Amino acid sequence: MTDPVYVPPKVWTWDQASGGQFANINRPVAGPTHDKALPVGKHPLQLYSLATPNGVKVTILLEELLALGIEGAQYDAHLVMISNGDQFSSGFVDANPNSKIPALVDCSTNPPTRVFESGSILMYLAEKFDAFLPKEPRARTECLNWLFWQMGSAPFVGGGFGHFYVYAPQKYEYPINRYTMETKRQLDVLNRQLAEHEYIAGNEYTIADMAAWPWYGGVVTGAVYNATEFLEAHTYTHVLRWAKQIAQRPAVRKGRMVNKVWGDTNEQVPERHSEADFDGKNI
Repeated sequence: MTDPVYVPPKVWTWDQASGGQFANINRPVAGPTHDKALPVGKHPLQLYSLATPNGVKVTILLEELLALGIEGAQYDAHLVMISNGDQFSSGFVDANPNSKIPALVDCSTNPPTRVFESGSILMYLAEKFDAFLPKEPRARTECLNWLFWQMGSAPFVGGGFGHFYVYAPQKYEYPINRYTMETKRQLDVLNRQLAEHEYIAGNEYTIADMAAWPWYGGVVTGAVYNATEFLEAHTYTHVLRWAKQIAQRPAVRKGRMVNKVWGDTNEQVPERHSEADFDGKNI
């Protein structure tokens, strides 16, 4: 079937009805839509997020830091319902002018430090607490190579493949083919790397793994987009091995629950303010 031919107009105008499932929160302008301050808990680190793949990156790292006994990594995780437009509040825009989750505010500094973009948050926390980022220059560079690979590549998986295969109001052959090809190429890149290394950046578990696992691990296990058959996920054997290995880590199991409000209620921790919030959960 041939997709309809679209002739771009001379000047693009915003059609508020477009965008499929997320049409009510997509807009071509930035800035707040309403005035509302962000809640602030008792811990040094204040996280404002949702358990999407990008949000899970940060909660995994925070739980891994706490598992090491680093008390300074105690945090409050506040729920941001992006479907309701919470990310466009004045308080959230102050924390992240890009209005995307996650956003972190470190209240241990004076004045407090805002950190936005998931990769930036991972680097900030890894450097602050001297963990999960190698010190040796060559190993550090390799870790950052893969961290930035994920940051630059995953939007093609999420905003590209995920949007057109799952969320778009109509399914068209060209964009699905284009982004499926790119998603499979990225999985092959990762599969080749993991064929020679236990973890992405080598034989050490790092923030590169925490960044990539929610996306690529989720895709090959079906946790993201439920497209394992379509993508022939079983052929990426090394990615599957890595994904399952990381999924067994207790801190990862905790981190993926934080700010989650869908699925099994025993795997949801909508807001996290203390270890007690995990009581009775499937960890």
